[in-house]
Amino acid sequence: MKKLVFKVLAKINKLILPSFTKKGLDISKASKIQLAIIGWRAFVTKNSLS
Repeated sequence: MKKLVFKVLAKINKLILPSFTKKGLDISKASKIQLAIIGWRAFVTKNSLS
C-alpha cells in the first residue's frame, strides 16, 4: 500500500514539478525552494523504488 502511494506521488511529481537536471541547474547556486523540490523528489523516488 505504501509503495503504491509513493508510485502515484512520483507520477504526479513528474507531471507538476520542474526537472532541474534538464535545465542544467547548479546545485550550489540553487535557491532554498529549488533545494526543497529536489529533496522532495529524491524522497518520493527513493520510497517508490524500495
